[in-house]
Amino acid sequence: MDHETLIKNWIRQDSLRMEALTIAAEQKLSGWCLAAGFVRNLAWDKLHAFSSSTPLNDIDLIYFDQQDMSDTRDREIEHELRAVSKLPWSVKNQARMHERNRDCPYTSTEDAMSFWVEVETAVGAALDDDGEVIIVAPFGVKPLFDYTITLNPKRPKRTEFEARICSKRWLQTWPRLVVNV
Repeated sequence: MDHETLIKNWIRQDSLRMEALTIAAEQKLSGWCLAAGFVRNLAWDKLHAFSSSTPLNDIDLIYFDQQDMSDTRDREIEHELRAVSKLPWSVKNQARMHERNRDCPYTSTEDAMSFWVEVETAVGAALDDDGEVIIVAPFGVKPLFDYTITLNPKRPKRTEFEARICSKRWLQTWPRLVVNV
């Protein structure tokens, strides 16, 4: 079984993740996916043979809407999500994230993800119109299976990378991981 199929199966077997995907899909946002720890943590948990999933600090719902790039819109979506779910939602329109990151404007959700600090974090999942899990991964999913935390070459600031590794405590949570710069 290839890595992407394996991840899709893990997600389908995880009731919390399927609930989150179903709720997010109901928002009908353009280019949406649940990303970052939503997929990354699940893969690392499985590779480390954890008996239960590492709790998610938040569920990152990202999307791409150039028509309304306001932070207010993200807060409205979070409010709508919290009205139907107790999950810890964090919503970010990737169409405006280039401003925060001082990049050229992004062209899509996947393009925006290709600028994230770690390669392994740039993996998301969504549901297609038939309710099937789809994976969004500008670098592919193989890096998740390499037991690495890899600095994105588009993000040469190693200090930010190292600070994230430390603050997120990834090496303590998943001790078989190694830093790859």
